Amino acid sequence: MARLLLLFLPGLMAVGTVHGIFMDKLASKKLCADDECVYTISLARAQEDYNAPDCRFINVKKGQQIYVYSKLVKENEAGEFWAGSVYGDHQEDAMGTVGYFPRNLVEEQHVYQEAIKEVPTTDIDFFCE
Repeated sequence: MARLLLLFLPGLMAVGTVHGIFMDKLASKKLCADDECVYTISLARAQEDYNAPDCRFINVKKGQQIYVYSKLVKENEAGEFWAGSVYGDHQEDAMGTVGYFPRNLVEEQHVYQEAIKEVPTTDIDFFCE
């Protein structure tokens, strides 16, 4: 019986794991308000709609508020992206969804803390479930 349990144990553990994929990095560094990137930098408002091209990004509707948590440091010809959470006007909107969006999509409404800490990005910054 113990041998049978040992054979099934790895399969049982795999059932409880989260499946996802590590996507390509959009940048190697990000700017944050603190060393751990946990504090909100600013509140921004979307100036137009944006449809996310993949799971690293968030869908945004014109007029939605976005809490900004980090700003990727632009590299070479890459676009400039920020990370944040969108909040809608309706309960059915994706409340609190976190992801990247183009910087030129938004207008900052209020800055809570300056993004002055440069922190390296990690693979988990671009992980998709």
